[in-house]
Amino acid sequence: MALSACSSSSGSSGSSGGSTTINLLAADYGTAGTSNSTQTYWQTLADAFHKAHPDITVHVQTIAWTNWAQVATMIQDKQYPDILEGDAPQQFAADGLLYPLTDVMSSSTISNLIPVFAKQEDGTDGVAYGAPFTTSARGLFYNKKLFAAAKIATPPQTWTDIQNDAAKIKALGGGNIGYGLPLGPEEAQGESYLWMLGNGGGYVDSSGKYDINSAANIQTFQFMNQLVKAGDTEPGPASTNRQQMWDAFSAGQVGMVGGSGALLPDIVKTGKLTTADYGVVPMPGKTAPLTQTLGVHDDVVAFKQGGHAAQIKEFLDYVYSDANQISFDKEYDLLPATTSASATLSGQDPVAAGFLKNVPNSVVYPSNTNWNTVLAKLKQTLGTAASDNAASVLNGLQNFATSNQ
Repeated sequence: MALSACSSSSGSSGSSGGSTTINLLAADYGTAGTSNSTQTYWQTLADAFHKAHPDITVHVQTIAWTNWAQVATMIQDKQYPDILEGDAPQQFAADGLLYPLTDVMSSSTISNLIPVFAKQEDGTDGVAYGAPFTTSARGLFYNKKLFAAAKIATPPQTWTDIQNDAAKIKALGGGNIGYGLPLGPEEAQGESYLWMLGNGGGYVDSSGKYDINSAANIQTFQFMNQLVKAGDTEPGPASTNRQQMWDAFSAGQVGMVGGSGALLPDIVKTGKLTTADYGVVPMPGKTAPLTQTLGVHDDVVAFKQGGHAAQIKEFLDYVYSDANQISFDKEYDLLPATTSASATLSGQDPVAAGFLKNVPNSVVYPSNTNWNTVLAKLKQTLGTAASDNAASVLNGLQNFATSNQ
């Protein structure tokens, strides 16, 4: 990783002869080594933008989510991009690194952002410093073939249903996994949050203070541990990434797994399941299905060290056009961050429409100033709470969250 070679702070990004280069650092949502790398998407967009704005060049660099911790190191080393797509703004804003959103995005684009996500972009001063870029909503995917073979009549609605159904699917033999429980560093925080919500828990309490080690959360991980010890999940959930479980589900080897629309292309690519072979239902909770889904959004922030607010604004308004929002989300089976693009996509894609209808009432991640720091720790550690040491792990994470504010 050599962002310093193209960083605004290094001096290689600047104005010369009326032209300006701005540096974009973005998450890669594609599959490593394949043609759908997000590097390709952004470069195509940057090239088209340059044709319309020949005085502005956008230098593109992407990093896989599994290597995202490197971004924090770059920022600590003052290797600032002009635009970062992927992280929430709170910590960067608290450190005084970001432009306010109104400096780098037009009012018409800002007003078009989906409200439930846009409100998460404020810093502690009530000023918005970022914008949601792409979103997703979650549900439970289940394999109808395995359910029929195990003589399970209906999809699960409660934790007890998951436990019973997973045991029956495991009993079929053949290496089938009852419930895919990916608690590895790719997205331990998302899988865990779905389970926490099912027991009235979460990362923060009603006042917004961290409550990671609440009695409800400890109870939740203790139940997850029961599934693991019974062999109803894959071996070693704490080291299993989401993509591994999605691949296994797509291959027809997993009875149930949490997922978003991004799982659909994996299913199609594998060719093991038809649309009639799987279903999607609300995530089961302890006593009833969740009435609110987990809504996830990845963000765009603009660093002010390069002094390129005007050029960033031109590019971001271009990026957030309906056509470009929808192009990205169709490529990676995600959902738009704007109201107008969501309405358009709903009319074009019935599957996306099914997820989009739940977005306005989504439950979202915390917006605490140090959430990015806490999130990095959660990704590496939270999965180990699905063990006999649930209370100990969650106590440690609570102490970390409150001592690093």
